[in-house]
Amino acid sequence: MKILMLMTLLLLSACTATIEDYQQTQPEFKLNEFFNGSLKAYGVVIDYSGKVIRRFNVDMLGTWTNNTGVLDETFYYDDGTTEKRIWTLTDKGQGNYQGTADDVLGTANGKTNGFALNWHYTLKIPVENTIWHINFNDWMYLLDNKRLINRADMNKWGFKIGEVILWIEKQ
Repeated sequence: MKILMLMTLLLLSACTATIEDYQQTQPEFKLNEFFNGSLKAYGVVIDYSGKVIRRFNVDMLGTWTNNTGVLDETFYYDDGTTEKRIWTLTDKGQGNYQGTADDVLGTANGKTNGFALNWHYTLKIPVENTIWHINFNDWMYLLDNKRLINRADMNKWGFKIGEVILWIEKQ
């Protein structure tokens, strides 16, 4: 039984997408080009059972100087609440990026390859009277020079607790 479980885990881990899967796909995702200027996003938060628990839209403004960018995001949720996040992004070369924001624990690390970007970071999210550290495995897929789809798995204690799906468009 233990061998069967181990083989199943190995098989499942072998089926996980990696950024290298998108090598030589087009159009090439350049963070400093797509996230430059005014953008608008529309999204949903989905819980572990697949139920949409929140809808939102986001106004974004990206500006870049040399290898450093600032992405100013304002979230508008369906319950009337708003949230602000300001990312400082750094192009580390060869498709590697880092990012920081006030509600991100430590540094976000990302890599582009072809039309895809994969970010990994931990977001500090208020839940009742405490702060949860939620791990994000965030994938962005560039559809063309003006649009992308963003899907992020949210994990806590090693379990998937939900996901976020966004449509982002340059204005």
